Amino acid sequence: MADLLMTDIAKAYGKVEVLKNINLDIKTGELMVFVGPSGCGKSTLLRMVAGLEKITGGTLEIDGVVVNDVPPSQRGIAMVFQSYALYPHMTVRENMSFALKIAKKSKTEIDDVVTKAARILQLEDLLDRLPKALSGGQRQRVAIGRSIVRDPKVYLFDEPLSNLDAALRVATRIEIAELKESMPDSTMIYVTHDQVEAMTLADRIVVLADKGIAQVGTPLDLYERPQNEFVAQFIGSPAMNLWPGRIVGTGKQTEIALDGGGRAISDVPTEDGDMGLAVNVGVRPEDLTIVEGNPVYTGRVKITELLGEITQVHFEVVGDGDGIIVKLPGIVHELRGRELHLGAEPSKVHLFCKGQSLLYR
Repeated sequence: MADLLMTDIAKAYGKVEVLKNINLDIKTGELMVFVGPSGCGKSTLLRMVAGLEKITGGTLEIDGVVVNDVPPSQRGIAMVFQSYALYPHMTVRENMSFALKIAKKSKTEIDDVVTKAARILQLEDLLDRLPKALSGGQRQRVAIGRSIVRDPKVYLFDEPLSNLDAALRVATRIEIAELKESMPDSTMIYVTHDQVEAMTLADRIVVLADKGIAQVGTPLDLYERPQNEFVAQFIGSPAMNLWPGRIVGTGKQTEIALDGGGRAISDVPTEDGDMGLAVNVGVRPEDLTIVEGNPVYTGRVKITELLGEITQVHFEVVGDGDGIIVKLPGIVHELRGRELHLGAEPSKVHLFCKGQSLLYR
């Protein structure tokens, strides 16, 4: 299909800067997911790729050709929106074949392409139905099928599952993953605010924040090796716990004395010059365990949430700190009001200085 290269891409509405210094190299066959908080510009960036928003700085290349001023219809792009935008008076077959008829393709070619796309998306038994007779998930598959028949260079998905209920989201997400496997050479960009979608679908994830890119990497890269506190707390639910402290021991392992008591050991290496450095210690809720001695944190349980596969434990907030959350496996009763000591393996303890991970210095 197509490589896609963004170089110093910027977007502004008058004097209001929305995006800046966006540099991305998306390879043929990749499924790249854009995530970030509301208003970070992820959908705007997608629409710039599609040609629906004007690029105000930098260059966008598709297969080595700069397309900044190329009309949307000539970019070889197919876009799937969160609203299905199906023609209500047309059958599934007619919706999927409409663009091909406009392009004056032969009836035989249209029938072959539509039949193939319907088979991939399991729509063969629905081709003669109107959209009103379809479920939300089926309608979204038709919208995807309408893109497939055009054989585009790049597929763009703008939060395609946001209008579906929870069960349909899961089912349709799996269908999109299977679709990608059946089309390994297709380049896809997918925008979502749902972390589960991002983590399960993406080859790589782009986390957008503060008008730019906070980090690009595989789902596990972002989860296990966040480059900054924003990514550390944005990826994963609940967010990573953070404690302020100072480095009191350096070397291959680093010892940190935490403000308000407690000590942590991290596998992030430091040097002699880092002694006394103010840092934030980060540990994910699922990486904290109840211990007897040498705790990272000691606190009183405020409330527990029994979720079946895990018990989510919330601790009382002390001073100006954030609430600490722990995920314990299984169902754990009678913790409310108890004082617990929490610890973590050194490999699970992250260190941040001025918002940036010490691992990436």
